[in-house]
Amino acid sequence: MIVITGATGNVGRPLVETLTAAGEDVVAVSRSGAGHQADLTKPETLIPVLDGAKAVFLLTAPDFLAHGNLKDVVDVIRTAGVPRVVLLSSQGVSTQRHPSIHEDAVTGSGLEWTILRPGNFATNAYAWADSIRTQRAMAAPFADVPLPAVDPQDIAEVAAAVLREPGHSGAVYTLTGPAAISPRGQAEVIQAAVGTPITVVELTRAQAREGMLGFMPEPVVDATLDVLGSPLPAEQEVSPDVEKVLGRPPHTFADWVTRNLHAFG
Repeated sequence: MIVITGATGNVGRPLVETLTAAGEDVVAVSRSGAGHQADLTKPETLIPVLDGAKAVFLLTAPDFLAHGNLKDVVDVIRTAGVPRVVLLSSQGVSTQRHPSIHEDAVTGSGLEWTILRPGNFATNAYAWADSIRTQRAMAAPFADVPLPAVDPQDIAEVAAAVLREPGHSGAVYTLTGPAAISPRGQAEVIQAAVGTPITVVELTRAQAREGMLGFMPEPVVDATLDVLGSPLPAEQEVSPDVEKVLGRPPHTFADWVTRNLHAFG
């Protein structure tokens, strides 16, 4: 049995589907919605689903850093006798944009572990979906700064592989798309898919920050804007790790748009 936290999100949902299709017994865990309800800020709520589990996939919400302690979660997992954890972390840890506290909790746990560090998510483009549908326009800061946008389906398939297969213990994988693409470049891809022009409105950093503070903690907002506006060379590089694990190249942003065109049409 494999326990998946954050099971209703952009990574958790396809991960549950991938593991289930592979014949695994999966317990889907989220703070709300279908499956077992648990809140990682209250680690004891995980206890009912851990008996007999061979691995746990840990995905924390953006606000967890301010309200939770992953070491407490890992302690509960270890006490339950689960031997293995896979943590969805962030590329920002390797570039020191984000704190390593979550990774430290996992690597110091005494359990078998694997860490996944995705970069910029293709699904961040959902933030533009409503304005593209209704106004054929999108607003973004740093419109001409490219980053490799990773498809959450690829993250999910990598996670499924490392949860099921041997040989990944102690590994840290950086997950990116196959090419760097700017917000303006993403708009061009969406425009080609929907068949009508899309206007790009470039936000100032201050404007973008104000909007992001509505759903992200301040330190995360500032670190994210630093990456978007002034990426380090490592943050613009394409990582080989998706292909290393899956034996195929990562999906392009255009692939992701094709699968999710209904959001923009």
